[in-house]
Amino acid sequence: MDASDRSADCAPVAALLHEAEGLPALKDILLGPEQGLQYFVSHAPEATEGWAEVLSNGLTFDLRGLREGQAISAPDIASAVGLALPGPAQSRWLTVAPGPHLAGAEHLLPVIRVVSTLLMELAKVGPAKGIAWLPARLIIKTELFERAVRPWLEGGAFPAPAFVAMHRETDGSLRTEGLNFLIGQEFLLRPGASGDLKQLPFVALRLVDWLIANGPVMESARAVLAGTGAVSLEAQGGERILARCD
Repeated sequence: MDASDRSADCAPVAALLHEAEGLPALKDILLGPEQGLQYFVSHAPEATEGWAEVLSNGLTFDLRGLREGQAISAPDIASAVGLALPGPAQSRWLTVAPGPHLAGAEHLLPVIRVVSTLLMELAKVGPAKGIAWLPARLIIKTELFERAVRPWLEGGAFPAPAFVAMHRETDGSLRTEGLNFLIGQEFLLRPGASGDLKQLPFVALRLVDWLIANGPVMESARAVLAGTGAVSLEAQGGERILARCD
């Protein structure tokens, strides 16, 4: 099995940021399970190929960019949380892609839960400075990723800061990036009549959680969000939601 066997559908969904001197080698990944990390190496070609197949909760993923192989090009990152946007000279990357048996299922929450768990385990090898979620072009400091994701894995709210980027528009409204990977739509959130922009980020996080639970918006709707009030929703062209605080 080599790189040519891999389906073009299995694009990476995440990447781990390392300092150049801390980039893991194949032997480091192989040692991880022996040191208590919760994954298994299900296939390991020659070290010079620079990749391994890892198994987590019954699902396999390709890990690429290991030290002995060809360096991975820096992914397209537009937002950073808890760290500066990485410069290419100081950065080395490992990418994580779903295995071929998961092609088309990478958007499903059960798969994303497994990926999240795997990323937290793999980040301990090195360790990694940050975890990038590629559909959102977002990187978050490793500790903040775990702080956001761990409560979700234990039954809490969806961890929007780890998987959905928020961009502030010139008029103060907030635009998501990466939500379409999860529900097929992005939203633009505008303040209500009061024009209060300070509350908008909190409303946006609650709205992401509401949309993950309720799915895409096909017609006008109203979302009542815990702790932040109601938001009016209007579908625009099927791929975007116009949201406005009541």
